[in-house]
Amino acid sequence: MKTQVHLLATLLLSISLALPVHAAEPTLDTVKRTGTLKLGYRENSPPFSFLSSDGKPSGYSIELCQKVAKDIATELKLQSLETKWIPVSASSRFEALKSGGIDLECGNTTQTLSRRADFDFSIMTFVDGAGLLYLAGNQAITTKDMSGQRIVVVAGTTTETVLSDMISAFKLGAQLVRVEDHDAALATLKSKMASAYAADRTVLVSTVIKHGNRKDFELSNVQFSYEPYGLMMRRDADLRLMVDRTLARLYRTGEIVSILRTWFAPVGNLTDAIDAMTQLNSIPE
Repeated sequence: MKTQVHLLATLLLSISLALPVHAAEPTLDTVKRTGTLKLGYRENSPPFSFLSSDGKPSGYSIELCQKVAKDIATELKLQSLETKWIPVSASSRFEALKSGGIDLECGNTTQTLSRRADFDFSIMTFVDGAGLLYLAGNQAITTKDMSGQRIVVVAGTTTETVLSDMISAFKLGAQLVRVEDHDAALATLKSKMASAYAADRTVLVSTVIKHGNRKDFELSNVQFSYEPYGLMMRRDADLRLMVDRTLARLYRTGEIVSILRTWFAPVGNLTDAIDAMTQLNSIPE
């Protein structure tokens, strides 16, 4: 009998250890218990999320997450809330959420229906579209001009998926060169190991500003995707509502305008789609 009880206890323990983190405890309960909010960030996705010259996470999405963290501390009545910043990549961000390594991802992640099957997303934080960056003098004008080219792209992004599908559908015969991050992508283009660099247009411009001379590059008029960004988290209705409350308040009060200007002024004028996004997501309390 004792042996059976021992075996049953061992089985129950193994099952509990195998359960996903979010099934064990809601995120906000964990944050209140530990006094810590784990925020994932990208080290080189300017101007959304990157390491600044002082070695600290910086960018538009970082600032949004800081606003969220402040509101969470207030809502949970915490005298102090430690925000632990954890670097993630385009490939590792999903597993980091699933495993509980981070609670909220503060980057430039596109929300798609397939991703929403596994994760929750906030209301939209930005709208962009993928484009192509070329060395000056080599700009492609139409999709057909991509035929036979080597195109560098960051692995694990929606740009990679969309571009791969487009190459197959149009039988372009182009070759994708997959790299870890945007710094590596720009370096690949500059070294002429690829003839084009594909990413969201805002990221392309920001990466050039950060690492290169804008006169050395041209941005194609081709835009081949719709990229609605959101802050990504585990499936957790209470956390999603908390995040959305913060964002909606920023939109309603107009505070988002100064935040956008801070991070996107070097990139150029904001599109009408961004203005529409802030108005449509100014959800009343």
